[in-house]
Amino acid sequence: MTDATRNASSPQGCSPKDRVLIFDTTLRDGEQCPGATMTFEEKLEVADVLDAMGVDIIEAGFPIASDGDFEAVSAIARRIKRATVAGLARAISADIARAGEAVRHAAKPRIHTFVSTSPIHLEHQMRKSEEEVLEIITKTVAQARNLVEDVEWSAMDATRTPIDYLCRTVEAAIKAGATTINLPDTVGYAVPDEYRAMFRQIRERVPNADKAIFSVHCHNDLGLAVANSLAGIEGGARQIECTINGIGERAGNAALEEVVMALRVRGDVLPYDTGIDASLLTRASKAVSTACSFPVQYNKAIVGRNAFAHESGIHQDGMLKNQTTYEIMTPESVGVSKTSLVMGKHSGRAAFRSKLKEMGYDLGDNQLEDAFTRFKALADRKKHVYDEDIEALVDENLASAHDRVRLVSLTVIAGTRGPQRATMKLDVDGRFVTEEAEGNGPIDAVFNAIKAIVPHEAVLELYDVHAVTEGTDAQAEVTVRLSHEGSSVTGRGADPDTLVSSAKAYLVALNKLIAKGVRLHAQAAAE
Repeated sequence: MTDATRNASSPQGCSPKDRVLIFDTTLRDGEQCPGATMTFEEKLEVADVLDAMGVDIIEAGFPIASDGDFEAVSAIARRIKRATVAGLARAISADIARAGEAVRHAAKPRIHTFVSTSPIHLEHQMRKSEEEVLEIITKTVAQARNLVEDVEWSAMDATRTPIDYLCRTVEAAIKAGATTINLPDTVGYAVPDEYRAMFRQIRERVPNADKAIFSVHCHNDLGLAVANSLAGIEGGARQIECTINGIGERAGNAALEEVVMALRVRGDVLPYDTGIDASLLTRASKAVSTACSFPVQYNKAIVGRNAFAHESGIHQDGMLKNQTTYEIMTPESVGVSKTSLVMGKHSGRAAFRSKLKEMGYDLGDNQLEDAFTRFKALADRKKHVYDEDIEALVDENLASAHDRVRLVSLTVIAGTRGPQRATMKLDVDGRFVTEEAEGNGPIDAVFNAIKAIVPHEAVLELYDVHAVTEGTDAQAEVTVRLSHEGSSVTGRGADPDTLVSSAKAYLVALNKLIAKGVRLHAQAAAE
């Protein structure tokens, strides 16, 4: 029995500084968020950051979902040496076999299988009786246990399942070989007191409960995911399932960074430890945001741009006298520097590299040189270069590292007399292609020029623009979402010229569709 299991089964429910396992599902549940699909290379990069940060279990994907998911889970399983690598599987024999094959090369493999238990799901989705589901649990958990020693079983929609039946399902899963029992708040319906009480009742009533670690998995539909997760730990759970930046289905999951720092800052009332290196939280947040092209809201707890910013005169006065007046944690503790270098066109490479490290970026020589060149060009066009400007240009550079289609130049003719016209040159797989196009406005003309060079049928679902910083010379950050045959991807681009940033964002999304296997063909004519 592990320490976590032993502590979880103690009569008091906890002892000083119990160990809580962090199960990160960014690469599985997080990637299911519409538009958040990651490329193979991006998944590997995120997995590396998670492992370096000290995540205990990395749920790498859903192997049966696609060949791409299977390959990514397999590659992560071979690559990661410290964390447990898990593959998700429905309570179906083929799913479990596929998950077992995907994780078999992991240093510490896990199969995570699940089945619905609530009356709503059994009647309308499963169309199975309670007894039939119990048989499914016994059969599929035993199959998974024959493949790996570490098996997690989840009762989907546990919080809307009658407690008597939930006890029976948990008992059956543990008896069949499950080593971790996850009782998720699948639809974000629970409130903390209910969730805490559910775990206490299950652990008290199920005879073999002491043989498994219990886990929480909370969705944020009512904004209670983190609160419910902490309540579940108080109820005896010793594993928290969460995602970086809280991404995930619908309103998302419990945010890893919020859970970790809540346990650390409020250790006086939450006496639990995690193995997370919190100084890497900001780096992980940026890596996931870049990979998904999902911006982190400015006021996001822990990792948002404003998390350690103070504008109010009263707050500034207090901070100057003593930081603890308005900060309950230090920026350094989560990987944010409290000092800021003033960057401009006279800054050299050494200063630029130091600034990037302060912001959580660790670039290779080629990436650094490219980012520095782009920074110098930006500094020549702006009076002031802010941290957010540097973040935008580096994130864009990282996101486009493997792109097949790149913007070379763009000229747009616009004004009160239409039609507006765009002349664009693109680098398509190493060939330069130039095209002109008209449109109903300059943005339409820009996008039409892209379609003329790279014909496709993707539909523009979202076009959003905002200023990265203040002033008339601020960079415009554009977000574009494209959909094609059920696939939805998001791209971001930043530039002082809104039309250029729009083209960049569209191309980022288009390259993601190409990476997902969408067949797109460039014009044959090239310079």
